[in-house]
Amino acid sequence: MDPDVRAGHRADRRPRREPMIAPSLASGDLARLADEARAVAGGSDRGADWLHVDVMDGHFVPNITFGVPVVRSLARHTPLPLDCHLMIEDPDRWAVDYAEAGAHNVSVHVEAVRDPVALAGRLRDAGARAGLALAPQIPLEPHIGTLSHFDTLLVMSVPPGFNGQRFIPEMLDKVRAARRLVDAGELDVLIEVDGGVNLDTIGAAAAAGADCFVAGTAVYGTDDPARAVRLLREKARAAYGRP
Repeated sequence: MDPDVRAGHRADRRPRREPMIAPSLASGDLARLADEARAVAGGSDRGADWLHVDVMDGHFVPNITFGVPVVRSLARHTPLPLDCHLMIEDPDRWAVDYAEAGAHNVSVHVEAVRDPVALAGRLRDAGARAGLALAPQIPLEPHIGTLSHFDTLLVMSVPPGFNGQRFIPEMLDKVRAARRLVDAGELDVLIEVDGGVNLDTIGAAAAAGADCFVAGTAVYGTDDPARAVRLLREKARAAYGRP
């Protein structure tokens, strides 16, 4: 892999004093994906940091959403880095296709992947960051060693598979534990929280130590998605102790 690209992955792990907002496209109008991507891109103002793309196959989870062709097309129509969350069976076979289609970050569920360390290497070789996702029932501790090979930890704060679910505050214990490991230099991952993130919950997630916040209906369920992104970032900044 190009060392400049690899260095870019490390540089992307910014200190948690500057929160990242990743609107979830699955909560937008699925007939107008390019328009929905543009709605949060920000234009001359700072917009979303990543665009979150939930990939569901109808097997690992009961819902079906996007596939590789959609990601490839989106990559041509938005400047936002695509954050692909694969809720699929056999990610060892399919994940690299998303990296090659233009995804910036590709996260796979630890219980679905056969060889996570090998897959992380293949994703990086394909030019993407490698992310490891933990569903609510999956504890952090058994996977700390595996996470040392990844760039992103995706903590699910709802069960995977459907939009609009209620945030599970107990999942913030995982965020706090991961934050301690990162701050101690034992892990080097960006901590992402996905599920039920809105203006009422983002402050707690930020205070727990999350870096990146996936928000679906809290962004696309409003009349002004760009403004929703700004308000979420302001809430997270306040929890970080920043103006």
